Amino acid sequence: MSDAIIYLDPDSELNLQAQIRQKMVEAITLGNFPEGERLPSSRKLAEQLGVARNTVVLAYQQLVDEGYLVSRERSGLYVNEEIRSGQVAPEQYSRRQRQASDRWRQRFRNSTTPAQDFTCPPNWQQYPFPFIEGQFDHSLYPVREWREASRLALGVKEINTWAGETGDIDDPMLIEQIRSRILPRRGIQARPEEILVTVGTQQALYLATELLVDSSVAVAVEEPGYPGMRRLLAQRGAPIVYQPVDEEGLVVDDRLDDCQLIYVTPSHQTPTAVTMSSERRKALLARANDSDALIIEDDFEFESNYLSSPHPALRSMDNGDRVIYVSCLSKVLSPGLRLGFMVAAPEVIEEARKLRRLMVRHPPLNNQRTAAFFLSLGHYDSFLMHLHRIFEERWIALRRALNYYMLFYVEMAPAQGGTSLWIKGPEDLDVKFVAQEAARRGILIEPVDHYYATSNAPRNCFRMGVTSIPHGAIRDGVLALRDLFHDLTENKTETFDSARGEHLTGDALREALAGKVMVSIIAYGDPCTIEVCDDGSLIGKAGYAAEDQDEGQWWIEHDRWHRQWGRWAWGEIGIYDVRREGNILKLFDEDGWLIDRYIPQKSSEQDAQLASGLKSG
Repeated sequence: MSDAIIYLDPDSELNLQAQIRQKMVEAITLGNFPEGERLPSSRKLAEQLGVARNTVVLAYQQLVDEGYLVSRERSGLYVNEEIRSGQVAPEQYSRRQRQASDRWRQRFRNSTTPAQDFTCPPNWQQYPFPFIEGQFDHSLYPVREWREASRLALGVKEINTWAGETGDIDDPMLIEQIRSRILPRRGIQARPEEILVTVGTQQALYLATELLVDSSVAVAVEEPGYPGMRRLLAQRGAPIVYQPVDEEGLVVDDRLDDCQLIYVTPSHQTPTAVTMSSERRKALLARANDSDALIIEDDFEFESNYLSSPHPALRSMDNGDRVIYVSCLSKVLSPGLRLGFMVAAPEVIEEARKLRRLMVRHPPLNNQRTAAFFLSLGHYDSFLMHLHRIFEERWIALRRALNYYMLFYVEMAPAQGGTSLWIKGPEDLDVKFVAQEAARRGILIEPVDHYYATSNAPRNCFRMGVTSIPHGAIRDGVLALRDLFHDLTENKTETFDSARGEHLTGDALREALAGKVMVSIIAYGDPCTIEVCDDGSLIGKAGYAAEDQDEGQWWIEHDRWHRQWGRWAWGEIGIYDVRREGNILKLFDEDGWLIDRYIPQKSSEQDAQLASGLKSG
């Protein structure tokens, strides 16, 4: 027998004894230990593995107790031959080499359309800057709280509740928790008979399309939009109307009049992250009512707005019972949990339950009961608040870093929250190539062409997410991305050495700044004004309603302008060289990068129109 019989993983969550037992069971069942050959003694195996002998003794004893090993007096330990009785010998089921055959393909009656989605590298966690939306940050998982809920769900009384034959009924405890804790957050009131638990959001969408869609039902979807829904509709042969999206969400116009079903992601539109306005939601419901259409509201990411209050779900505003609401717990807890739910009219839920029964009967009831305890103990509410704070911090950090360091490279779609940003780069940018080059530098970004059903996908747009990258890495990641853009784009932004204009120093610098109001446009399209007061103070206002404000100080030292905000620019001291070209002041940081362009005004009147040419100037 080989000396290196098993390998212990130092990063495993299992203790050494459990790992030894696990590896030995695997080797025994695979036939790696020849029959009739004695296993190494506990002393020898302990030496080979570098562990205490008692650890091996306890693992061996457990294997004897479970019948995997037998002890022969004055001889040692051997594999119990009965363990492998009835198994086919390994040499009899060795994998055959075969050529691809059309035999099976010709029999398929409902082949699915191949997915063209962006594929995240499986080792994404090894990249220093993974700006990938939707990947699970394991450091945020509520391990202790989920273990408590799982322990309660595995109590004898609870096992007796969920382990028996229940037909197609969901766990009533989870239904009640969804009804009373989750749905009120979205303004939805529902009775138990209006709720169905699903294996994630995707199954809920599958059930809805199977029930409501065939080749005679025209369906409107967002463009760009969720590829998974497009494939489901293609499976059903539905005529699809690709409805554009603007800064208020799905466009509502007469193109929807002939659609019997409308699919929409109003909270944070997939993939642009735009939140549908209240006016647009009302218009959509009115249009659906006038044309007798139904709506599927995919609230896969509960609306989490950081710049304004969340809007009520379409389902909560629906007086005609036209909206099917689908959402999930998986997005909040872990993608591997795969628990979602559908809220709809009782007639819809009844039919969806029948269809689900043909597939899986119901999602595992032990997981349902665990989730129910997680909710009832208040862990869900506290974890959601924690997650909201974490993602808000990361999202604002990404937004701020892109605005500060990449103002002249990118524009951001207007978004109020969520976990990602939709970004437009320079016109000559080929995002697929950029994504490959970025990955070589440790930066992961997501191209967006797979979100488009037509050939109109922009080559210069991409997404950046915050679910998988820690807050401390966001700023450095954006700086690394800026360096890449500078290397690749034809229209490179100015540097201090290459820029046109007079370098302001001394009294000329003070005269250009003191007592002026500096007007600019930030990367997400809002106006920004900075009042440079004579007494050395700064007053900053950003947004059309000046909703983001800050104060700071400024001074001139060694012919450079110094400023420090309370919150903006991370509250750090910024040191800038200033050039003046015409009526525009250009700020360059200590590395010579162009940070911003301003139009100075003599009065405090804010005229953002003056800044319209700043980004292209």
